Amino acid sequence: MITVVGIGPGDTQYLTPRAQQAISLAEVLVGGKRHLATFGGHGRETRLLDADLLGLLEWLDSQKSRDIVVLASGDPLLYGIGKLLAANFSPDQLQIIPGISAIQYLCAKVALDMNDLFLTSSHGREPDFDWIFQHDKVAMVTDGIIGPRAIANALWQRDLERTLIIGENLSQPNERIHRLSVDQVAARYDMNVVVILNER
Repeated sequence: MITVVGIGPGDTQYLTPRAQQAISLAEVLVGGKRHLATFGGHGRETRLLDADLLGLLEWLDSQKSRDIVVLASGDPLLYGIGKLLAANFSPDQLQIIPGISAIQYLCAKVALDMNDLFLTSSHGREPDFDWIFQHDKVAMVTDGIIGPRAIANALWQRDLERTLIIGENLSQPNERIHRLSVDQVAARYDMNVVVILNER
């Protein structure tokens, strides 16, 4: 059985009991370097989750009779590996354990309700900012190319005023949360998610 486990925003305190149980019983752990550094060890077999997703799918298919746990940041089905695996394995071969997403965590930290929140991501894609900015409340999972500064630039080009809530290194000791106008956004931020608010 392949189990995809949402490990939350980063700090293991946010791991659900069901996720902890699945990880502790796993025969093989699959994850990124940071995930394996946190949860690997104890003599268990591990496999690095890298950009070779086709290779991962082939390997998982050949190993699916084993107890394999794929570690996913945040929630596996919110712009995560869960979508790919659900499209390639049947429900009797795959189970998904949800986790707390970085977006949920950030909204909780700033006491922002998630009602009517439009969710999107810039990972490996060019965002349609004209569509995105039609929404009054947007949460975006960012990457190293399209991050807070690129969002602010897109707003500036359209002469739009918005408030950006930027959460860096969420749930980690070096966590920082900023609430900024477009002209206050810096050039670079550590690993982050962004909420874009129209507070007119």
